[in-house]
Amino acid sequence: MASALVHGVLEAGVVAAAQVVLSDCDLAFAQRLAKETGVVALDSNAQVVDASEALLLCVKPQDALNVLEDLAPKLDGKLVISIAAGVTLEALENAAGPTVRVVRVMPNTPALVRHGATAYALGNRANPEDAALVNALFGAVGFVGCVKEELLDAVTGLSGSGPAYGFLVAEALADGGVLMGLPRDLALKLAAQTLAGAAQMILQTGQHPGVLRDAVASPGGTTIAGIEALESAGLRAGLIAAVRAATQRSIGMRAAAR
Repeated sequence: MASALVHGVLEAGVVAAAQVVLSDCDLAFAQRLAKETGVVALDSNAQVVDASEALLLCVKPQDALNVLEDLAPKLDGKLVISIAAGVTLEALENAAGPTVRVVRVMPNTPALVRHGATAYALGNRANPEDAALVNALFGAVGFVGCVKEELLDAVTGLSGSGPAYGFLVAEALADGGVLMGLPRDLALKLAAQTLAGAAQMILQTGQHPGVLRDAVASPGGTTIAGIEALESAGLRAGLIAAVRAATQRSIGMRAAAR
């Protein structure tokens, strides 16, 4: 995710390569990313903090608080943007120190191809300029919106886990095409492009999905026959239940981490 953001913000012109410094426990990875993009790879997190005013924390959730606690003496007055899932603003702020501004972000994997869906929540000390920076950084790799922190679990259940639901639907549609005689590679490309096109129609037209669906489903036609089969199979209820289940799991994991 960190490398996706680096590529995205540089391609969008949000920052210049010379303004970005990074470190990684895998030094070879950091050096490769620096060579690819022109950013600067440093030897340690402490060096990154010394060189930066805004810090993006892209570590495993179980490591996030330890990293911040180790760096806390150097973080005075800085901004920390965390993508560590399930680690609350309160915990992040306590670990970072009383003068540190914190923003908690939930991106998703399509950021890797600049079609991410991201939501963020502001900490107690974060200001409008911090929100503008988060919008610029994550807007470079897709859609971004601001929510209250208590809604980030629902964001996790919908857009955080959602790409997997989309992959499952694309695979099933392609299987249907193969069943009806289409070559596998063509069926998969048709399925993926169809889903991508449908999503773009929602985003670009601003129309409700039901309106767009009705425009395709002519009376007595093929589409309404297919919709009947999907409703009979419980597709709509299944997707709603998937978001609920993933949200509840996110809440449970957050509670267990306290």
